[in-house]
Amino acid sequence: MGIKYSVKNISNFSAENSCRFDYKFIDDYNFTNNGFYTYKDLFDFVDVDNKILLAEDKPFEYVEIGCVNKIGDVSPHKLSYENRDELNEPLFKKIEKGDIIKPQLDDILISKIRPYLNKIVLINDDSHYFTKAFIQIRPKVNSKLLYYCLRSVFLNKINSVSRQGKGYPTLKENDIKTIQFSSKIIDNLEVNKDLILSEIEPLENEISILKGKRINTKVLLDKVFSNSFKIDLESIKEIDDINKINVPIHLITSRNINFRNSYRWFKIQSLQKQLYKEINCIKKLGNHIISTKNGWSPSSQEGGDGTPILGQEHFNYDSHLNINANKTTQETRNKIEDFYIKKGDFFVSRGNTIDLVALASIVEEEVEDDILFPDLYIKMIFDDEINDKYLAYLFNSFLGRYYFKYVSKGKNQTMVKISSTELDNFYLPIPDKKKQLTIVNKIKKQIDAQKEIDKRIAEKQAEISAIIEKAIQTE
Repeated sequence: MGIKYSVKNISNFSAENSCRFDYKFIDDYNFTNNGFYTYKDLFDFVDVDNKILLAEDKPFEYVEIGCVNKIGDVSPHKLSYENRDELNEPLFKKIEKGDIIKPQLDDILISKIRPYLNKIVLINDDSHYFTKAFIQIRPKVNSKLLYYCLRSVFLNKINSVSRQGKGYPTLKENDIKTIQFSSKIIDNLEVNKDLILSEIEPLENEISILKGKRINTKVLLDKVFSNSFKIDLESIKEIDDINKINVPIHLITSRNINFRNSYRWFKIQSLQKQLYKEINCIKKLGNHIISTKNGWSPSSQEGGDGTPILGQEHFNYDSHLNINANKTTQETRNKIEDFYIKKGDFFVSRGNTIDLVALASIVEEEVEDDILFPDLYIKMIFDDEINDKYLAYLFNSFLGRYYFKYVSKGKNQTMVKISSTELDNFYLPIPDKKKQLTIVNKIKKQIDAQKEIDKRIAEKQAEISAIIEKAIQTE
């Protein structure tokens, strides 16, 4: 096993006040203030201790870390005290405990959790509230240029000062205060500010137009399945929005083998009755499951040497499991090869939030290295009547989301779980394999079109990065 090391003069440590000695920090730190700006020159940290009182008669939008994607787009939770219920109660409790901030236009938010995911937000819509899991800064220089730099040329700086937390890196204000920002980069950006912005803005407009053409993968799945089985999603949503239900005796059917005396259990019975009333191919998934197997979760670390191990963030609505692992483990065990992934494996997320639990994804490429799947994964094998891709799409559509949302178990709705019992008792439409394949091909065609849009967006973003890089190198 190779060992990374960095040679530094110990006398230089006298100029560094944080007393940090972890490798990432020491390797990146220059131990001199020559040619660098400190954070005080570029931005202020915004005090987030002020209590925010929300009007209980107005809806509002709340953004958690998971609501931000890797390109800084925001998809907030839409909340209202009038529609407060069991499922969104954890969000209201967080908010009432003070986990809420209200950024101003041009503020920048940096995720405190897993900063390497690049969840950095430039506030261009001040109607959203955010969790305090973001660090809020207020730029003293051009906010847009600083935002692009934090997402690109300064991202390694942010990652180098982050600290290994319990299972993943974390970031605090004091960590950011230790960053040295190259004065050459900042000065060149400031001198060429007008030219840079004039070149960037047309690209931003093109990106905005492209984003307007994108369709959320979940929405895409819902549309194909609702059309294929002639399901009125609006009527289903109306049932889902009802906070109280009456339970007539005829709702207790042969499908209620795993009987529960709970609102959530009878809610899914009511929803499925409406969902499946015109479908003649409803079958029990358990009759088609050959085997299920939970993974193994040894102690792990971000990066480093060892065997890669996947996490919950590797599941996707498009059913393609991302196998680029961020964590590794040095541990081993008997028959460890039973926990290595391979092409064609079908996995379900055993534990997650109520919206993401039982999300399904498939390993679609050849796996050249040994990669482990963790305990929060369930590996499933089905009989020949099931098209795995069809089932993964169905799990990720409203048909799966409604079911697992209500049958999952856990006191904390931010981490609920399902087991082989819930999977076994899932009643769902399983048409003949020809129709399954037809549905799969319709979805693939639309997903491919979205990927082409994403590719064009990435190209435009690369052009913006190239503009920044060119300006940085200007003498």
